[in-house]
Amino acid sequence: MRKIILTALIAASALPGLAMAQTHELRRDRQDIREQQRDLRDAQRFGDRRDVRDARRDVRDARQEYREDWRDYRAKNRALYARGNWRAPFAYQRFAPGVVMRPTYYASRYYIADPVRYRLPVAAGPNRWIRHYDDAVLVNVRTGRVVQVMNGFYW
Repeated sequence: MRKIILTALIAASALPGLAMAQTHELRRDRQDIREQQRDLRDAQRFGDRRDVRDARRDVRDARQEYREDWRDYRAKNRALYARGNWRAPFAYQRFAPGVVMRPTYYASRYYIADPVRYRLPVAAGPNRWIRHYDDAVLVNVRTGRVVQVMNGFYW
């Protein structure tokens, strides 16, 4: 019994590491695309037409590969991006930065506990990411003011 529990704990601690490896791979792919775009600009500035054509093809291929990898990542982590059946005490309202929200909209039960897992920027200070239907909203919880909105984040 003890061995089974120990094995389960080890397996549970290894799974998030695998998801993070996929995220790091996607970050490296984005960095490669940026480097290839830089090469393309240099080729356009200093190179001949053949170099420009090759650089454009490389950038296009890298972008396509990145899109495919991103689709695969979202397909494998479907539960992470799934729409929820949210029973909130209010109707849907689209927010804009600068708007002041009522506290019922940003109660602690709507907080996104781990924004990095969802590839959201880290919320600093009194700011918290909340989920409002399919939107991710960054709110200052002291004042209720909306800082940033990502409409349709959860498709």
